[in-house]
This record gives sequence, C-alpha cells and structure tokens, in this order.
Amino acid sequence: MIPVSVVIITKNEANYIGKCLEMVKLITDDIVIVDNGSTDSTVSICRSYDCRVYELSWDGYGANKNKGIELARYDWILSIDADEIPDLELINSLHNLWLRNVESVYDIKFRSYFGGKLIRFGTWGRDHHIRLFNRSMVKWSEPIVHETLILPRSIRKRSLKGCLHHHSVQNANECNQKAVYYARLSAEKYFQNGKRANFVNMYLSPLFVFIKSYILLLGFLDGKEGWYISRITYKNRWLKYHYLNNLENYYKDKPFVKRKFAVEY
Repeated sequence: MIPVSVVIITKNEANYIGKCLEMVKLITDDIVIVDNGSTDSTVSICRSYDCRVYELSWDGYGANKNKGIELARYDWILSIDADEIPDLELINSLHNLWLRNVESVYDIKFRSYFGGKLIRFGTWGRDHHIRLFNRSMVKWSEPIVHETLILPRSIRKRSLKGCLHHHSVQNANECNQKAVYYARLSAEKYFQNGKRANFVNMYLSPLFVFIKSYILLLGFLDGKEGWYISRITYKNRWLKYHYLNNLENYYKDKPFVKRKFAVEY
C-alpha cells in the first residue's frame, strides 16, 4: 500500500463501484466514500470493501469532494469517480512514485466507454485529467457544476502511465439525459457568474464542437457511438446557452424575485 487516500463521491453507483473498489484496494488502505443518499446497494458494497463511508448532505460536486479530502488520512489524494476503474499499469505507476514534492500534481489518461465499447476518437478519445495531488496545495473549486482543481502557480504537472477506464454512459438515452441535466446546471452557473448568451455561443459554438468532435477528431471512426457522442455534445452546448437565455429573459423584468437554482446530484 502507498500513502495515498482515494476519495470517491457516490449516489446510486452499484453498477460499477464494486469493480472500482476491487482495483483501488490494490493502491491504498484508505478509501473515503462521501455518499449522497444512495437508495441502491452502493453503501453496503463500499462497506464490504472496508471503505470509510460518510453519508453527508449534498452541497455540490466540488464541495463534497473537498469534504472527502478533509476526512482522508493521507495528504496525497487520488480523486476518482465511482464509474472510473484504474488499470494495473496505473496502479504500478502509483506504487513506483516518489511522493515527496507537494507541488507536483499528476495527470492521468482516460479510456472512456459508451456501453461496452471503448471510444478511441473524438473528444472522449483524448480525455485526461489531473487526479493525484497533495491536499496541502490543491483543492477543488465549488461551483454548481464542472468543478476544477485550484492549482497554485508553483504547481508542476506530471503524467502517469496507465489509465482510468471511465464507464461514462450505457446507452444513447442515458447520454441524452446527462446532456440535458448538465446543460441546465451550466446555464445556472453561467447566469450566476454574469455570462450572457449571444448569437455566437447559441448557434455557432454548438456547430463548431460537433464538427470538431465528429470530423476533425475523427469521431466518425467510432461508428454509431461516435455519432451519438458528437450529436449529444452539440445538444449540450446548444441547450446550456438557450437555458441561459431563458434565465436572462425570465429575470430581466423581475429584479426583486429571489433566484432559485437546482443543485442536486
């Protein structure tokens, strides 16, 4: 085992959490689960793997990840999602790391799946994220959605061999549901931050992301799954700016109406 705490936030993740934890147990003896009201067998599965499970209120993606970081035993944090499974090459890379420089963060390649199919092209085929860091230097931001790591200027990014295998969606219907859900949250985030909808981001930007994903990044080589992903990427971009436009129009003539936003997981 290595002095790294793995932090995972969960809600109804019974489909993959067991497979995830089976591999994570090869990394560390400290796995922190922050659960937000799972109604399936997620919590019992996590406890069967001797995880430390905390059933806490939902305050947002970044906020709940930060709760888990604070509860960790070690300062080095590997932050992953319940549907992300580390492979043996990544696990070996972690065991061979000299975790001495707290100003280092580690970028990990992703292998994303649509149902059971590995996506090799498009935006999904190029995915990678910083997921290993020292909590004395790095925390998650806490917006409504699309949390990011807050990195000091002194931080140095390094890459790890191996991958996290991300089982993102099972089918086109789930992909569509996620696109709509995240579009609504993104619109609320943009509105709170003072961003405005315009012709470019409502119409030209969605077209560009489709062309980039499906043609420029060769998404068409992934077959029907590549088409679904590129189409849903277009829809997500189109929806979030139209939802933003709707919020602008709704509150334009209601300056004294209290703004309520959905921040649920």
